[in-house]
Amino acid sequence: MPAATPDPATPFDPDEPVFAMHRGGKLAVHSTVPLATREDLSMAYTPGVARVCDAIAADESLVYSYTWVGSTVAVVTDGSAVLGLGNIGPRAAMPVMEGKAVLFKQFGNVDAVPICLDTQDPDEIVAAVKAIAPSFGGINLEDISAPRCFDIERRLVDALDIPVFHDDQHGTAIVVLAALRNAAAVLERKLGDLKVVISGAGAAGVAVTKMLVAGGVEGAETVICDSRGALHTGRTDLNPAKLELAELTNGRRLAGGIADALRGADVFIGLSGGTVPESAVAGMRPGGVVFGLANPNPEVHPDVAHRYAAVVATGRSDFPNQINNVLAFPGVFRGALDSGATRITEGMKLAAATAIADTVADGLTRDAIVPSALDTRVAAAVAAAVADAARREGVCRGSFL
Repeated sequence: MPAATPDPATPFDPDEPVFAMHRGGKLAVHSTVPLATREDLSMAYTPGVARVCDAIAADESLVYSYTWVGSTVAVVTDGSAVLGLGNIGPRAAMPVMEGKAVLFKQFGNVDAVPICLDTQDPDEIVAAVKAIAPSFGGINLEDISAPRCFDIERRLVDALDIPVFHDDQHGTAIVVLAALRNAAAVLERKLGDLKVVISGAGAAGVAVTKMLVAGGVEGAETVICDSRGALHTGRTDLNPAKLELAELTNGRRLAGGIADALRGADVFIGLSGGTVPESAVAGMRPGGVVFGLANPNPEVHPDVAHRYAAVVATGRSDFPNQINNVLAFPGVFRGALDSGATRITEGMKLAAATAIADTVADGLTRDAIVPSALDTRVAAAVAAAVADAARREGVCRGSFL
């Protein structure tokens, strides 16, 4: 797949503040030990370092305590589905991966290394990640297009004994579940009573649907729409991931487009981009929920959504209720690393969603159903909940930090 052509409507301007911030990159490597004396040097490097190497060779689990592996994650992409920019390739993806690494450090005190692979072949991606895995305590897959991302993640989860987490899927799903739980609470509704419509059956749509059902939403009352309309088991054009969703949802086998699906619905969750007509939103049950999560342009603009819904959220920071993955992934990996988890389970994801929701449970309002992305309480709460869940589920090799 060729890289996308840059949009000529947004020309390069080196004097623009955003370029000034990115000049030279947003990351650097620094030493955590002193190198002021000959003794320091002899312990940090030769000959002292050989003793640590010998110890790890004899007991490989020591790598988590005596190198950076126990606190470092690889952020891996192939540049095929970057933000809303599409397939822009590995070099153009690097600013986003650097940004992800900065967020890991800032909010979860997790060191992260951006790795942009110059291949979009699933076999080559899996082989490359397996080859570098000994250097890291976890793998955060990022901005890899569907449906390839499902197979890549599954194969790496099976092959590696460290957590593998595709954030576009699971980070989004965790925060959406937290937000919907609190939206239901503030509206004095039950998750299981809500009729939910999800626009988008890509990576985020698949994971959000599964997470919502696991969290208490009724699958039969949930409808997912792709570009060709509602998913149902009677369609013959569905790939395996979409067919699995069709079997999990839409018990009425509703056909038609987004307007048909939204008629009488309580919740709309946009994960696809594009625009949903106001006339379709007007068909929803009054007093419901609209999450327009496409960036930078929500599927339903908040001004329109507020005409019909009681709770409105977007992925943007300039409107209330920002549903942002930064609420999830730093704490998820912090908890996984702290507990020595070998994988990230569904129970760990559900625990993360509960922790996020509970952070603001005492002060819920319609304009504050999730914490701020800058709320310093969140990552610690998520990390503790994830670590506890990992220990309960028996997926830990031990604590190293």
